Amino acid sequence: MSFNNDITLDTSGTRRGGGGKVAAGGIGGLGLAGVLIYFLFTGQLPPLETIIGSAQQSQTSQQSQSSLEQECRSGKDANTKVECRMVAGQNSINEMWNAQLPKDTGIKHKTPGFTLFSNGVNTACGTASSQQGPFFCPGDDTIYIDVSFFNQLERLGAKNAPLAQLYILAHEWGHHIQLQTGVLQQIDHRSSGPQSSMVRSELQADCLAGAWIHHASTTVDPDTGIPFMKQPTDAELTSALEAASAVGDDHIAEISGRRANPDNFSHGSAAKRLEWLKVGIENGTYNACDTWSVPTP
Repeated sequence: MSFNNDITLDTSGTRRGGGGKVAAGGIGGLGLAGVLIYFLFTGQLPPLETIIGSAQQSQTSQQSQSSLEQECRSGKDANTKVECRMVAGQNSINEMWNAQLPKDTGIKHKTPGFTLFSNGVNTACGTASSQQGPFFCPGDDTIYIDVSFFNQLERLGAKNAPLAQLYILAHEWGHHIQLQTGVLQQIDHRSSGPQSSMVRSELQADCLAGAWIHHASTTVDPDTGIPFMKQPTDAELTSALEAASAVGDDHIAEISGRRANPDNFSHGSAAKRLEWLKVGIENGTYNACDTWSVPTP
């Protein structure tokens, strides 16, 4: 899914951070595949404080803010540079939810923070490394992404394609939407299994990512009056669907050479992640993404 070349990019909502070593301690944010990626690399589950959060903070200094203004000016830049693609994605997703969230829920959308980091980063949820994957920290209402994570998509059996990358950003934004609607505050981060609040949360975030895809080609850049994105092709949609399936609990277990145990699921099966992303793409609303009122989402 490509951006229209003539849109202008607003970099004010995106910052660069991190770059230092990661100190001991955990990350309490909600990630697309943080625990799963840790498991894939180490063959072990992360420490409990890594899953539910830790108060310990890294003493490493944050990388000074580098301006993206010179690098990321137009849709053409977004189509050729991954960090500029994230800037453009931030612009598009933000505009979409500015319009859609009040319409669906009566709640005014508040723009979350968005940080692109490398290696490690300090957050209000603790410290994080790139291996933990992209995540949303409710403590500072910020999405954190190390774009080098996208290289792992192929290792997980998906394509490192533009819409697959943007799906990841839109999924993390879905957790921000949950924070605004009060859903996130009700999650038991120690729960697991197909009916758990953790799985329901992750599947809803997948659906909310799909809702953005539904509106992406009609969401307009306010500076130019041009839609941010072109209509996605079937191949581009497939890349996003494959990314959702690739981070299913059962798929991660399979490629790690382990047997999948549904009772331990924290993000949902590949089939369920695919299913709920499709629900969002087809319907485009917050209300269609109700994973909470069904017996098993």
